[in-house]
Amino acid sequence: MTPTAGLPIREYILVALVSAAVTFLLTALVRKFAMKSGAVAVPRQRDVHVVPIPRMGGLAMYFGVVGGMALAHQLPVLRRAFEYSYDPLAVLIGGAVIVLIGALDDRFELDAWTKLAGQVMCAGILVLFGLQWVSFWVPWGGEGEALGQVLILDRNQGGLLAVLLVVVMVNAMNFVDGLDGLAGGLGFIAAAATCAFSLGLLASSGGDVGTYPPALIAATLAGACLGFLPHNFQPAKIFMGDSGSMMIGLMLAAASTSASGKINYTSFDATDVVALLSPLFVVAAVLFLPLLDLVMAVVRRTRRGESPFAADKMHLHHRLLEIGHSQRRAVLLIYLWAGLLAFGAVAVTLFDTGVVFWLTCAGLLLAALVSGVPRLKRQREGPSSRS
Repeated sequence: MTPTAGLPIREYILVALVSAAVTFLLTALVRKFAMKSGAVAVPRQRDVHVVPIPRMGGLAMYFGVVGGMALAHQLPVLRRAFEYSYDPLAVLIGGAVIVLIGALDDRFELDAWTKLAGQVMCAGILVLFGLQWVSFWVPWGGEGEALGQVLILDRNQGGLLAVLLVVVMVNAMNFVDGLDGLAGGLGFIAAAATCAFSLGLLASSGGDVGTYPPALIAATLAGACLGFLPHNFQPAKIFMGDSGSMMIGLMLAAASTSASGKINYTSFDATDVVALLSPLFVVAAVLFLPLLDLVMAVVRRTRRGESPFAADKMHLHHRLLEIGHSQRRAVLLIYLWAGLLAFGAVAVTLFDTGVVFWLTCAGLLLAALVSGVPRLKRQREGPSSRS
């Protein structure tokens, strides 16, 4: 079978486009609702925007996801995602709750511990519907010539790992949501890459029904992010708020767990296992910069004796602005980094590893050079400006 033979690619694209269209059309209504309800982001010292902007855009994104999944349920091929798994239903219910919590925060600014409790509760909803890990491969502890070993998890361990993954991804996306269009673009890149990998896994498995849910979750999320971006790209007319960023994190964690968490890795060798864990690697690649930013922020704040949840203006996107990049250029640069890492991780599992590795390295080198251009220009102009 050729790599694309029999794949429902058109159906997934149609679902993504419907999610995008529903999100795009509803965002204007949500913007009016946010203005009337007082869910408005008033500029603070650490913010980049200078005028009040409504938030709560995650509501429109969620209904876009619902629209895409409703269409998928009516398509005979994609209906398999609902008939053989509760994963899409878990995402719809868990997503609704986390969007509600995020919307309340967008309006009333809940404290950090209340939001954390809500995130854990939403992760627990996913676990109750069976969206959890049953085994996990680690690259150490192998016997003889074996590379790594497989850890078989019981229900408590698998559920705890799923909850931890959700909480980490939700907060990483929340941290990165600091420039117009940044969180939406990163969500689109991660979801599109995860969907591409799931389709590749669907082809290689000969149509295994277990690969339909993660592709559907990723496709609807990619569409919702794409439909929201025209309203959110700089200059933004509306912010997605915590209702949107937390939903993106939850759905990315759900897609990764659905694709990689229910596989019995004992029947695969190390090379196969690395490929099967690619959805997790893809999301980790996209969220590498946000996660690094998150860790550095926690270390930075605790060293100052502050709460890890205290806000400041030293995030990665703030540093890019300090270097001399405009808001749009900073966002596009982070898109470039995330896209290279994410699609490089997917390409390793689908194409020649050596070629992909060198192309990805060349792209990362180019991205590094472009990122440092304003600082290099200032250094060159410095001596001449002083003379």
